[in-house]
Amino acid sequence: MNAIDINLGTSLHILIMKIYTYSKCSTCRKATKWLKEQNLAFEEIPIRETPPSLDEIREMFGYVGDLKKLFNTSGMDYRALGMKDKLPSMNEEEAFELLASNGNLIKRPFLIDKDKGTVGFKEDVWEALLK
Repeated sequence: MNAIDINLGTSLHILIMKIYTYSKCSTCRKATKWLKEQNLAFEEIPIRETPPSLDEIREMFGYVGDLKKLFNTSGMDYRALGMKDKLPSMNEEEAFELLASNGNLIKRPFLIDKDKGTVGFKEDVWEALLK
């Protein structure tokens, strides 16, 4: 399950979307501010300390459809690991495992809900996705 399943002691369950962010990322701060302004419930998770799971990364790949879109291509880890040259020859599972083990490599913010998700923050894209 992608979203948090909260059991309220009744048959009612609330699914909360997850947003993986980095505290020093201005785009992440804009995204969480936007979510709050829209009165949308979410759980914010530090991406560096707690990267998305392999299952969440695989699911996000299904939403974005391009392996490179999952990577923070402007990040220092991406450059230090030579990902520009390595990524084209990696298979999907290798890339997914690398992403799940290093939150710095993941494009952020990383927003995932029970049946949708996106990376990066563009207000119009998020509005269309979440409304």
